[in-house]
Amino acid sequence: MMRRIHRGKYLYDRPEWPRFRWDAERLSPLLAEVRYRQGCLIGRMNRLGFQLRTEAVLDTLTEDVLKSSEIEGEKLDREQVRSSIARRLGIDIGGLTPADRNVEGVVEMMLDATQQFDQPLTEQRLFDWHAALFPTGRSGITRIRVGAWRDDATGPMQVVSGPMGRERIHFEAPAAERLQGEMSRFLKWLAVDRGSDLVLKAGIAHVWFVTIHPFDDGNGRIARAIADMVLARSEGSSRRFYSMSAQIRKERKAYYEILEATQKGELDVTGWLEWFLGCLGRAFARTETILAVVLGKARFWDRFAATEFNERQRGMLNRLLQGVEGKLTSSKWAKLEKCSQDTALRDLEDLIRKGVLEKELAGGRSTSYRLADRLRQMLETDRET
Repeated sequence: MMRRIHRGKYLYDRPEWPRFRWDAERLSPLLAEVRYRQGCLIGRMNRLGFQLRTEAVLDTLTEDVLKSSEIEGEKLDREQVRSSIARRLGIDIGGLTPADRNVEGVVEMMLDATQQFDQPLTEQRLFDWHAALFPTGRSGITRIRVGAWRDDATGPMQVVSGPMGRERIHFEAPAAERLQGEMSRFLKWLAVDRGSDLVLKAGIAHVWFVTIHPFDDGNGRIARAIADMVLARSEGSSRRFYSMSAQIRKERKAYYEILEATQKGELDVTGWLEWFLGCLGRAFARTETILAVVLGKARFWDRFAATEFNERQRGMLNRLLQGVEGKLTSSKWAKLEKCSQDTALRDLEDLIRKGVLEKELAGGRSTSYRLADRLRQMLETDRET
């Protein structure tokens, strides 16, 4: 028989739920700083040419999808994600990589949230997002309710860690019988503009939704998509130049700690909003890395504008400039570019002759290649400036 562990009060147990409150005076300087940096970033990006701006958006959205899934322990294929986004946005990136159903689903949800940010969030839209996240009707090997609120048929919805027999319950969601009313209230609040700052509203929407925890799985990813949607509303633009999910992934431990403390605390969410605004500010700073990569790629292709490359070489060079994982070998080239080992070697030798690549110091059967030293120095200079 399962032993039911007594839990303390959560936010939703309190009589004043969900009347969140916060210290506006304490948050004011943080919010002003975030708003200033947000405006500076948008202004800087808008000064870029169309092609560079498009490249920055594609890189940001790719990062957002990858990192939001990684927070939940799911690793997606970068090339599949990038190709899926490019295809849906009509961006020409050369050879597209076919994407798995689960990749297509995550991309579909994220793009719907950010590209259709001005459309109301409805119950049906949330169900569609959830169905897109779980196209097989399963989370791993477990069958779940898809496109519908959870029913708690197998017991209360709990966030648990630790080995069996010594589990730690971090959070227990409200009973399923409350979900229809809870979600109706949440969606009504989200639709009404009562003059509250939309950046703060994004933070509140995130913690409110994930506290209701209305689905069997995918609640964290959907909460982050909702926050991204409200942030896009705050900017009045579907163009994404920063990734909150990428920064949350980097700060995952702190994210879960502040989330748990908030859900077990009072309705005063000042601490959560302080963390949310700080994380958002650090996400803006992280955008400098994405921008450096985009500008580095542009400078690289300008330098080699008169040099002939075949489609395979262009594809692999873009991967290198983006930051391909691991060592580049002829075997990896053949696999990624779907060609024979001999063809891969010819492509590599040709790039060495053109001064684009060089061999790593270790030779032998596992010979690896990298960008020529002078090109790497050029890209490093771009990143530093």
